[in-house]
Amino acid sequence: QVQLVESGGGLVQPGGSLRLSCAANGISFSSNTMAWYRQAPGKQRDFVADITNRGTANYADSVKGRFTISRDAGKNTVYLQMNSLKPEDTAVYYCYARGFFTYWGQGTQVTVSS
Repeated sequence: QVQLVESGGGLVQPGGSLRLSCAANGISFSSNTMAWYRQAPGKQRDFVADITNRGTANYADSVKGRFTISRDAGKNTVYLQMNSLKPEDTAVYYCYARGFFTYWGQGTQVTVSS
């Protein structure tokens, strides 16, 4: 059974850091692109970053240089390291897997506020 479970969200001050984790049960990284999306209140869900099955990472312009996506095949987990956080990064962050099928996690809230 495929399941994506995010964790690591929370409240952080501007300029701070958080690391999100996505436990990807039943997903093979060798045949799936793994991604992070986010959705702020009243806005559409937007792409944040992804990492292909070959390990190539891509980022939205708004997070380039601040966020890093990575994966650990041994732990079947994808990470999103978020540094220099800004209030506009506040959103629910979702893990996403795209292969033959697509899957979404349930989301984790990130709030950047002083």
